[in-house]
Amino acid sequence: MIALARPTHPTKNDFRMAAVVARREIRDSFRDWRIIIPIFMLTLIFPALMNFTASRLLNFVSDFGAEIVANQLIPFLLLVVGFFPMSFSLIIALETFVGEKERKSMEPLLSTPLSNGQLYAGKMVAALVPPLSASYMGMAVYMIGLAISVDWRPEFQLVAQTILLTTVQGIIMVAGAVVVSSQATSVRAANLLASFIIVPMAILIQAEAAALFWGNHDGLWWLLLALIITAVLLMRMGLSLFNREELLGRDIDQIRLGWMVRQFWGYFSGKSLLETGKYSNPLTWFRQTWAIVPTLLRPMGALLVALVGAAVIGIFMARQYPFPDHLKTQLSGQNMLTNLAGLEVYLAALPLFIVGQNVRALLLQTILGIFTLGVFGVLIFMLPWGVISFIAMQFYLAGENPGQFLLATVVPHAIVELPTLLLVGAAALRWQTVTFAPLSNRSLSEMFIIRAAEFWRVLLGLGLPLLLLAALVEAYVTPQVLRLVYGA
Repeated sequence: MIALARPTHPTKNDFRMAAVVARREIRDSFRDWRIIIPIFMLTLIFPALMNFTASRLLNFVSDFGAEIVANQLIPFLLLVVGFFPMSFSLIIALETFVGEKERKSMEPLLSTPLSNGQLYAGKMVAALVPPLSASYMGMAVYMIGLAISVDWRPEFQLVAQTILLTTVQGIIMVAGAVVVSSQATSVRAANLLASFIIVPMAILIQAEAAALFWGNHDGLWWLLLALIITAVLLMRMGLSLFNREELLGRDIDQIRLGWMVRQFWGYFSGKSLLETGKYSNPLTWFRQTWAIVPTLLRPMGALLVALVGAAVIGIFMARQYPFPDHLKTQLSGQNMLTNLAGLEVYLAALPLFIVGQNVRALLLQTILGIFTLGVFGVLIFMLPWGVISFIAMQFYLAGENPGQFLLATVVPHAIVELPTLLLVGAAALRWQTVTFAPLSNRSLSEMFIIRAAEFWRVLLGLGLPLLLLAALVEAYVTPQVLRLVYGA
């Protein structure tokens, strides 16, 4: 965790100071009966209740010859036994910063020579250890009880997946709750925001239950990988947003719509970027917009990696699910020329339709990416390239030349369209991930508005003209290339 806060590797002193904070917090947690008694009940009483439920379930279904149903539901109860104690991690994590701030016990801690990373890591570990220990003990009690009562012993893979899923889910909930606690101005507000953590996790438990019921253990490993990535992102977000000065100075948050509009318009129009305080002329505005492009190289590189991954996935899926023979016969140049002849009537309106489709896809990619920290945005960007590689591989499996297909149908307009989609997608990705690396001299809200203004400048100033050019090439040049390639 500490390594995410600094460009250098953590030192022994970092771990030692984080451990000091964690020991203090864990000791205080075990002194609070409001935490210890519910955790004790969930550790001993709740597993016993689930054990009783499992044994009754086995006895009931055995009368109908449906033992397989119970055998699939028992692992789900194991998952529930591990999850419920972890829910108390939210209570501890939400109290880490905002609770101490209300109790006036935060100032002495923040005045110590602890770094932000040491303080954050210590608080997070302290919020994670008690409920995670209770989860492990609860699962052990549940499995021991089942072994004694109904002679049920889980497979090693099931135990490993359950322990790992419980641990990573706990890290996600704690990391999210610590972010909320460090940004909220009161315990009441933090508790209300906690619903945005517990509700998705409850839905996730249902998805895991479905995977366990159908015996899809491979799917659970992929889900675990996705959860690990999410946990790393949330920890990175917490370390980026945590600032002890803002934590002490923030009393109440207000929605200032007028300020937001003025800030956005100032950066979008270029007025805030000029020392004169006047609006920039069109030439200056385009120069300012073009100056944003070098800052987008890293997100463009990330999207290129995603593009390559989409192509690999498309090829793999094509090999797994090849077209039947009657469809393979349709993958020929003559059929493509026949389909092209049917579209010639619509060529006049095709450029505007193509631009509209691309803009809608970019807006959907941007909006969904904002709410998912860029994940859905990258997935939507990957989708068309995965489909193209899937179809190209089907041409290869049908005995056709996939390079000829790509040259005739994709390459002419992709020369313009692909760099444009990379450019606009990179601006969107930079906006969507602003919480991971906000500027130190600006607040998160201001940085979010700046990235939003940069995205719209790139989209309207550079993206739309290039997308229109790509649409004209796709409507008028690509068909001619298709005729040249397959016409012979």
